[in-house]
Amino acid sequence: MDRDGDAARLVRRDLPRPGRGDVAADRGGGADVRDVRELILDATERLLAARRFESLSVADVLDAAGVSRGSFYFYFANKHAVLGELVRRAVGSARDAAGAWADDASGAPGAALRRGTGEGSRLWREHAPVLRAIVENWQSDPALAQLWAEMIDGFTTVATERILADRAAGRAPDRGGDPRVLASVLCWMNERAWYLAAIGHPAFTDEARLTDALTEVWQAAIYSTPAGPASA
Repeated sequence: MDRDGDAARLVRRDLPRPGRGDVAADRGGGADVRDVRELILDATERLLAARRFESLSVADVLDAAGVSRGSFYFYFANKHAVLGELVRRAVGSARDAAGAWADDASGAPGAALRRGTGEGSRLWREHAPVLRAIVENWQSDPALAQLWAEMIDGFTTVATERILADRAAGRAPDRGGDPRVLASVLCWMNERAWYLAAIGHPAFTDEARLTDALTEVWQAAIYSTPAGPASA
């Protein structure tokens, strides 16, 4: 049973929605409505840098953020909802990184692919606590499961469209394989490799080499050509 979820339902029934008076009590009266939500998100991200998500409670987040229980449940149903919003923030940046390859019009997709992969590696490093938590916990909560599947599906769609465009332009061979299946395999491969890097697996600790290896696999799978010079 999800105690946080049960508590959220009870609080939402029994407590009034906090007004500015309630919000002002958080952090000594210095926070406005938007600040309280950000305090909760930022505090949770800090906690995830030192602790596993499953060990955190709403009380831990309240203490770290300095906000009231009523304010927390005004914005979030439970801790899983907080993680979901943190993932949306992180993955929004990752979509921008994917554009380095997906939107490139230089005619040299290999170089753009390497830039995009490098940006992905950097973003996973910068948001490692959050992304590690979603990979480890998305199957424990239906909303998180749907969110993470939709996130990966979004990247798969972008990659599929780029593969189809490159095949149509003659930049990538069309061997008759399903481009969406190929894109899905490649995207989930990146997810697993970056996750292993985030937890410190010794085979993935060198970010430059990991970026090179991922780029080489994508380049070979899509374009049937070498990935080009490795990173220095």
